[in-house]
Formats: sequence, structure tokens, C-alpha cells
Amino acid sequence: MPTEPVGDPSTTVLLLDLVGIFVFAISGALVGVRKGLDVFGVLVLAGTTGLGGGFLRDVLIGAVPPAALADWRYLMVPIGAGLVTFVFHPTLGRMERTVNVFDAFGLALFCVTGAVKALEYGLGPVPAALMGMVTGIGGGMLRDLLAGRVPVIFRGELYATPALAGSIVAVLGTRADLPEVAVTLVGAAVCLVWRLLALWRNWQAPLPTGPASV
Repeated sequence: MPTEPVGDPSTTVLLLDLVGIFVFAISGALVGVRKGLDVFGVLVLAGTTGLGGGFLRDVLIGAVPPAALADWRYLMVPIGAGLVTFVFHPTLGRMERTVNVFDAFGLALFCVTGAVKALEYGLGPVPAALMGMVTGIGGGMLRDLLAGRVPVIFRGELYATPALAGSIVAVLGTRADLPEVAVTLVGAAVCLVWRLLALWRNWQAPLPTGPASV
């Protein structure tokens, strides 16, 4: 028998969700601009990137209808981020490193909120940690597929691993009944620091060496 959710997401989780959606949506909209898409295409990629991971999480854990469809704020945030990016893309495009930092913040926020929400819906520690990772990487995967690119998590980037690490920290802290704010901050910090170090030091996941066999 599925466990019923404890209740609506807390204010902390909601706020972090919306902030994460905004920064992810900016990165998605920039991909659309660089692909030469029109304003509708840019908004589609912004919405997909910002909402895709949370949408997948909600469907998988049975939180239906997904928050992206049940709460108008979840729809307006990526639309706003997409329009801002469409208008000011020359400035944002010159801030590539800053955008990567924004993306790292979004990843950190999403993996934690995804894991915490999965726990609230009765999932065990391992599935909840995986749902946190899916929340963090799902939107970017959908964005890259729509844009005709190999998803970033398959190109050697240390992206999914930091998200999983942050999710595990959030799950362990929540199961230990630690304060929610502390749990989210520490879990997000683990993911964020790992991701930023990977960007700074150009750390890569192992890739195959030598010519690829057909």
C-alpha cells in the first residue's frame, strides 16, 4: 500500500524549488538562443530545463498532478527566466562561467529538494536519493535531447555524481531528524562544492581510451 504524503511541501522546499527552476531555466534558454530558436523555442527549452526534473520526480513518486501543473508559480518562473534570457542573451552569453555557476546552484538545490520530497511521499532512503539525482539531472537531459545534443551527463562531466552525493546527505540528515534547513543547506553545499571544483579543476569522469569499436 503506498504511503500517503505527509502534506504540502514546506516553505523551504518550495522556495528552493523555485530558485532552482529559475537558474536552470536560464541555462536552458541560453541553449535555445545559441541554437537560433525563436522565442517560443527558447521558452520551451527554458521550461523543459527548469521543470523537467521535478516533473519526472513527481510522476515517479505519485505526486500527481505534478507541482509544475498544479501551482502557477512553477510555470511562471521559467517563463520569466526564458523571456529575460531571450531579451538580454548577449549579456548573459558573455557570462558563460557565471551561467555554469548558476547551473551548479540549480543542481544543488534540485537534488536536495527532490530527495526531501521523495521522503515525504514515503520512499525509502535509496529510492529517495535516486529521485534527488533524477530531479537534478532530468531537466538538463531533456533539454539536450530536444536541442539535438548528447546529454551533458554522458560527456564526461561530473554532474550526476555530485547530485547523488548531495541527495544522500539530505536523506541521511532527514532520517536522523535534523532540522530541515540544516539538512538542505549541507546537502546542497556538498553537491555545489563538488560541482564547482569539477568545473574549476576540469575534473572528468573516466572515458574510454583508444579507438571506438563498431
